[in-house]
Amino acid sequence: MFIQTERTPNPASLKFLPGKAVLPGGGRDFADVGAAGPSPLARRLFAIDGVTGIYLGADFITVSKAEAEDWQVIKPLVLGAIMEHFTSGEPVLIAGTAAESAGSAEDDEVVRQIRDLLETRVRPAVAQDGGDIVFDRFQDGVVYLHLRGSCSGCPSSTATLKHGIENMLRHYIPEVEAVEAVL
Repeated sequence: MFIQTERTPNPASLKFLPGKAVLPGGGRDFADVGAAGPSPLARRLFAIDGVTGIYLGADFITVSKAEAEDWQVIKPLVLGAIMEHFTSGEPVLIAGTAAESAGSAEDDEVVRQIRDLLETRVRPAVAQDGGDIVFDRFQDGVVYLHLRGSCSGCPSSTATLKHGIENMLRHYIPEVEAVEAVL
């Protein structure tokens, strides 16, 4: 098994591409070992000292590390854990634990337009960098988004939100006044 790695805009995160499906049809974010229960792969990765976050995408895995840790030390351990997981035959996510939903806001026309732009223009771009942006809600002119994977904690995420996503949404949807990250 050959696993490719890619840098992300977030120096604390690396994107790992195992060359096979990871979580088709959705992503799942694990902020700590306590949240990793439904995923044998996430539990295996959190067993590595210095791993602080895991995002499982459709065909990639983004791993975040503590600032004090060095990728030259952690990267071989992560590669080994991913390879070990996929050769074990264990599932990435235990059956019966669904991937997170995109949200439960009522889909009026403005929300439908926001979701459409995020799905077609934003999410594919941030997935290339090992992250994800998920719609939370639209309230009083403000779009609230969850930053996942390498986007979470990325030094350039504020610029991406304000100068990229906010400007695009305001251009196409006059009702949008601002974009904020949900912590």
